[in-house]
Amino acid sequence: MDFNFKEDYILENDVVRLQPLQASDYEKLVAFSINEPDLWSFNANPPDSTENLKIYIEKALLQKEKLIEYPFIVFDKVNQKYAGCTRFYAINIEFKFLEIGYTWYGKEFQGTKLNKNCKYLLLEFAFEKIKMERVAFAANSKNERSINAMKSIGCVVEGISRNISTDAFGNRIDAIRLSIIKNEWFDSVKQNLKNKL
Repeated sequence: MDFNFKEDYILENDVVRLQPLQASDYEKLVAFSINEPDLWSFNANPPDSTENLKIYIEKALLQKEKLIEYPFIVFDKVNQKYAGCTRFYAINIEFKFLEIGYTWYGKEFQGTKLNKNCKYLLLEFAFEKIKMERVAFAANSKNERSINAMKSIGCVVEGISRNISTDAFGNRIDAIRLSIIKNEWFDSVKQNLKNKL
């Protein structure tokens, strides 16, 4: 299956549904910006206010129009609540790789099975539906929660990109780079992750 940026891809199982982010989703997410601004302390240009959330969504949808990113809103089917966002980005159809990131969840959804279910659906889609050869991840090198979550799903650490970006306070940061490649997904990562769901 070829990847089509205009297609409304919905990825779901019994725990979670990922659906394409839309401008109207602002109302579903704004409570996180108002009540949980510290969610994005490790990230540049975070949606940590009502105005910044509008900009965040506008930029995500613009990147989708440019055919380089595909953002999702995350719905927790167990609790019947919208939980956050994630996306495919740096999508390269020619060389068959992409990255998964811009992932955040409200505090009540952190430490639950939600993230592993999201990652399973995203990885399954990437490797099995659109036939990617490589899926990469990155995080602020100080964001231990995020790094541990990526390692726990089977990501291999590749190295550190030094002084690559900024955090929410404008401080320069290093980013850790991780990845999963196709044969790892089929040989072990898929089953190991499935066992954790």
